[in-house]
Amino acid sequence: MNEPEVGQTYRIGAVARLTGIPPDTLRVWERRYAVVTPVRSEAGTRLYRAEDVSRLNLIKRLVDNGDAISHVARLSLEHLRQRAKGLDSPPPASQEARPCRVGVLGPSLPLLIQGEPSREADDADAQVQFAGLYTEESAFRDQAGGLGLDLLVLEYPTIHDDQLRQLADLAARSGAPRTLVIYNYASRDVVNRLEAQHMVAKRAPVDATELRRWCVAMHATAGGGTAALLADFDLSEPPPARLYDTAALSRIAAASPTVKCECPHHLVQLVSSLVAFETYSRECENRNADDAALHAFLHAATAQARATMEAALARVVEAEGLEV
Repeated sequence: MNEPEVGQTYRIGAVARLTGIPPDTLRVWERRYAVVTPVRSEAGTRLYRAEDVSRLNLIKRLVDNGDAISHVARLSLEHLRQRAKGLDSPPPASQEARPCRVGVLGPSLPLLIQGEPSREADDADAQVQFAGLYTEESAFRDQAGGLGLDLLVLEYPTIHDDQLRQLADLAARSGAPRTLVIYNYASRDVVNRLEAQHMVAKRAPVDATELRRWCVAMHATAGGGTAALLADFDLSEPPPARLYDTAALSRIAAASPTVKCECPHHLVQLVSSLVAFETYSRECENRNADDAALHAFLHAATAQARATMEAALARVVEAEGLEV
């Protein structure tokens, strides 16, 4: 296969692992919102560039934090970076967490919620806001992208293999980072495939109070996980330049420190080891397309760790007055 000369590229499975966006969701986001435009191999395979991965990581983080996919899909990479700044910072102690915005599509749950009798509100009521209740799929599809959902609830009496793509499409259109599927009957294989697409499946029946509590629990336990960690490493940016080349490290290691410890020598060993692994992970990234996502992350993470330890070594070199 002759791939376009656009630098390191990743197939859709690798991008899904790097970003935490299921492949079906990624395809819908491309088709409906043009979040990225992958290049194509001669065989028609989607190939994503490092900049595409960076865009998708940032967009996923913004959507997870309440932005509608339709609002952020066309932003520039720099604008996305600016908008994402501070997302992982803890809110001030005095600031209350906003309620979980929930959209519900199904034949009976929306009616059940709308027809609830007045009652004394509990904690779950305050933490859940029903942003849209739909019994008609067409109405939901028209409005889903602008609801700013944290959680989508899909109610299906039965679920079969041929409906899985439809559910994935609805989840992708909503832009919600999490999807809860309420069902009456489905095979174990279908449920497993739902969960493989990062959807939570719950067996009916369920009342409105229980639904609220599930929503609160899913919202509270939703963390960035690996995808948030990966987002800290921008694959479109070059790795930090080396502060010390191999010759400089050798000179530092050979110098006699004035303090009674071996910290300069140990730091040189750590930096040298990180440099070696940085090179190794980059070579693996280039050689093995199937594991490109993992090795891209390892390369970026190792480069950052190497830069951190070089900064520590520079402090020691300055304190010791060593000639490099």
